Amino acid sequence: MATATRKAPAKRKAKAAAPRQRVRQISWLDRLLRTLPFSEEDIQRVITWVVVAAISVLVLAAAQYFGMIAAAHQQYAGLAAKAGFQVQRVEVSGMERVDQLKVYELVLAEKDRAMPLVDIDQVRADLLKYGWIKDARVSRRLPDTLAVEIIERKPSAVWQRDGKYSLIDAEGIVLQHIKSEETGELPVLNGVDANRHAVALNELLDNATALKAQVIGASWIGNRRWDLRFKSGETLALPEGEKAAAEALLNFARMDGIHRLLGRDLIHFDLRDPDRAYFRKAPKPEPANAESKSTPEKSGEAV
Repeated sequence: MATATRKAPAKRKAKAAAPRQRVRQISWLDRLLRTLPFSEEDIQRVITWVVVAAISVLVLAAAQYFGMIAAAHQQYAGLAAKAGFQVQRVEVSGMERVDQLKVYELVLAEKDRAMPLVDIDQVRADLLKYGWIKDARVSRRLPDTLAVEIIERKPSAVWQRDGKYSLIDAEGIVLQHIKSEETGELPVLNGVDANRHAVALNELLDNATALKAQVIGASWIGNRRWDLRFKSGETLALPEGEKAAAEALLNFARMDGIHRLLGRDLIHFDLRDPDRAYFRKAPKPEPANAESKSTPEKSGEAV
C-alpha cells in the first residue's frame, strides 16, 4: 500500500527586522535654552523684537544721514513759529555782579528764533563760561518767552600775586580783577597758586572756629605751607602738610585761649617745629624822654 509522504511545512518567512530608531542628539544651544525659565514662544518673541529694533535703528540712522530728520525738524520749527511759538521776550533774573551786557548779548541772540530751535543746553553752557555765574537755569515759557535764572558765585577772598588783585570765591575761582583799594574787608591770600588752595585753607580754619574770624589774610609759602595774619597784627607760621598744620593750629588756639597770645606784645609765632613753639616780641619803642632831651639840644644848636 502506497504511503503518502507528507511534505514538511515550508518555513515561514522571517519577519523583516524593524529599522532602528535614530537617537536625536541635543546640541549645546538647545541644552542652554532648556535651562532658561522661558518658553520657546517667549524666546521667539524676544528675538523678533530684537530684529525689529535693529532694523528701526538702521532705518533711523539712514534717514538722519540723508537729512530727512533735520528737514522735518526745520519744517516743524517753521510751523511752530507761524503758530506763535517764537522767542519774543527774554527774562533774566538773579544778576547782581554779573556783567549784564554780556549775559543779554548771549541770550538775546535767541530772540526771534522758533522755540523748537532754541538749544537751551547750549545757552546754559555758554553762560557758565563766565566766572561770576555758578549755575544757570534756562527754560522755555510757551508760547514766546525764554526764561534765564542766574545763580552767582559769592566772593570770599582776594587773591594777590605779582601786584595783581582778583576776587575769588570759596573754591578759588577767579571772578573779577580789582584794584588794591577795592579789597574791602575780605581776607587777602598772597602767593602764586594760592587760590588753588583756598578750599584746603577754609577747611583748615574750620578746625579752629575761635580763630577763623580773626584771620584777615594768609600767604602760601614755597607752594607747601601757610602763614596766617591776624587782625591784631601777628603772623602764625604753620608747618607743611594738612594734618600737621591742623594740629598746630589747634594747639595755638588752645594756647591763645589760656594765655591770650593775640593782642599783646608778640608779633610772630612759629609752630613749624612739632616739639617747640617760637615767639617773637615786638621791638620796644625808644623812650619818649630821650627824644625830648635831644630835641632842645638840636634846636639850640640850630639857633
